[in-house]
Amino acid sequence: MELNEAIYTRRSYRKYKPDAVPKELLAEIAKAGTYAASGMGRQAGKIVVVTNKELRDQLMRMNREIMGQTTGDPFYGAPAVIVVLADKNVGTHVYDGALVMGNMMLEAHALGLGCCWIHRAKEEFESEEGKEILKKLGIEGEYEGIAHLIVGYPDGNTPVARERKADFVTFAE
Repeated sequence: MELNEAIYTRRSYRKYKPDAVPKELLAEIAKAGTYAASGMGRQAGKIVVVTNKELRDQLMRMNREIMGQTTGDPFYGAPAVIVVLADKNVGTHVYDGALVMGNMMLEAHALGLGCCWIHRAKEEFESEEGKEILKKLGIEGEYEGIAHLIVGYPDGNTPVARERKADFVTFAE
């Protein structure tokens, strides 16, 4: 897929088939994230690819509780969740993490997968439960949760893109 095509046709999906995504494809998505631009090349991002159902469901429950809900799946049934964290000691960590997310979203689309950016990772990993998860994964340091990228095979039609707003771009010539 050409870059422009990927940029112009990527959409967020909110319904997924339960089929597992092959590890090789998830590795390609994560690799794309590692090539994101970062402030002064410091690579503040940290990527955690979650396919373990128990951990996926734990993160889903935490995310749901942060939203104030007791039912439903804020991960829309996606079988894989890629968590992006970023080193708080790097001044550009939030921006760096967002760029990691952008690269991974485009790569997922280019590989024929659906994905969607899900918020509330910050709150999840500021909690004691979130810190314990990181500790169990061997991740040490001061990390902020930036976002989750849910990934899977879309179940349904491709969402239609909204029209781009007329005043999105201003040229100062």
